[in-house]
Amino acid sequence: MMKFFYSNTILQILVIVLISFTNIFSQDVVDSLAVQKGEQIFKTNCVSCHSMGTNALIGPGLEGVTEKRKKDWLKKWINSSSDFIASGDADAIAIYEEYKKVAMTSFYFEDEDFEALYAYLKNPPIQVKAASSDLVLASDEGVANSTKLMFIALFLLCLVYILTSLKNKLKESLDQQTETIPETLLNQFKLFISEHRNVVFVSVACIIVVLKFSYDSMLGIGVYSQYQPEQPIAFSHKVHAGENGVDCNYCHSSARNSKHSGIPSANVCMNCHTYINEGTITGTSEISKIYDAIGFDPDTRTYIEGYDQKPIKWVRIHNLPDLSYFNHSQHVVAGKVECQTCHGPIEEMDVVYQHAELTMGWCIDCHRTTEVAMEGNEYYTELHTQLKEKYKGEKITVDKIGGIECAKCHY
Repeated sequence: MMKFFYSNTILQILVIVLISFTNIFSQDVVDSLAVQKGEQIFKTNCVSCHSMGTNALIGPGLEGVTEKRKKDWLKKWINSSSDFIASGDADAIAIYEEYKKVAMTSFYFEDEDFEALYAYLKNPPIQVKAASSDLVLASDEGVANSTKLMFIALFLLCLVYILTSLKNKLKESLDQQTETIPETLLNQFKLFISEHRNVVFVSVACIIVVLKFSYDSMLGIGVYSQYQPEQPIAFSHKVHAGENGVDCNYCHSSARNSKHSGIPSANVCMNCHTYINEGTITGTSEISKIYDAIGFDPDTRTYIEGYDQKPIKWVRIHNLPDLSYFNHSQHVVAGKVECQTCHGPIEEMDVVYQHAELTMGWCIDCHRTTEVAMEGNEYYTELHTQLKEKYKGEKITVDKIGGIECAKCHY
């Protein structure tokens, strides 16, 4: 009897622990959604004047701002900095004077939007400094995945114990009531369920929750959507490709004839910046980094002889695993695919981030919905004629020409 009491008590404790873990995961999902919404608000309204690092643009960098300022203070400043300054707040006046008396735009966010923005400011993506390696992974993603895997392991251990306990209790029940219980296993199982409905219900619910979060966590491993590292030079695609209309292929010329789109050398930058030495956002500070790298004197507009040139160590953002094959020229030239299809609204980004998931499912979905580009592809005229005869009146998508065959993307 005492053994049964302890076993039942432990079982109840584990059920409570599992429910608590479920609440933790639920809160984590809510916080994650708030951070994602806040990130979109930040990129829409704030990114042109503020960075999430320490470097100042038009306004100060926002790294650690939630630790430096109270939440109410930030709300007053963001909603209407001019009213806040007029109220006589010393810190608000000091910031206003420090940044050349340029008043910040008043936003008057709804409470829900402000809470989302505050959540993002409090939990920003970790800014990865430039490194010599080709790929720098977001360490916060790794930590988050490790934490999830740890919780999953604890879930599974608890479930093993619960199932073992249920097995033992079933056996005890059967031993005590062998005279009245039919010998069929199905009837025995029904009897156990009828006597322990609450335990069975909670156990099944916990198993479903664990399987759901396990599945979601495994799908998220190695997916770096929204990855946005800090670069050694604050290069704005919004200014170059958006406002000034520079064609993507001007800098990434190898995208038309190579597997890789390539990173332009500093010489390509100098085609324009030999004469343009001041930017619209950062002034001369960022362009001077190009001059320092290659040894260029902007005053005389000449290269310094014997200068020890230094490479610009850009941080790679978009990266596919080695087991996947992707060819830029095949998509850009033959497929007529726009850069924005995979890279998002790049012409609107001051700081580039990974827009798409770049998972296998994402690629396959695209191949199933994208029509084969037949115009301007005379090299494939014979193939296109055969396809039109075979699929008369049908939409000819990439998957119909082998776009989802394993060997097309995997060596």
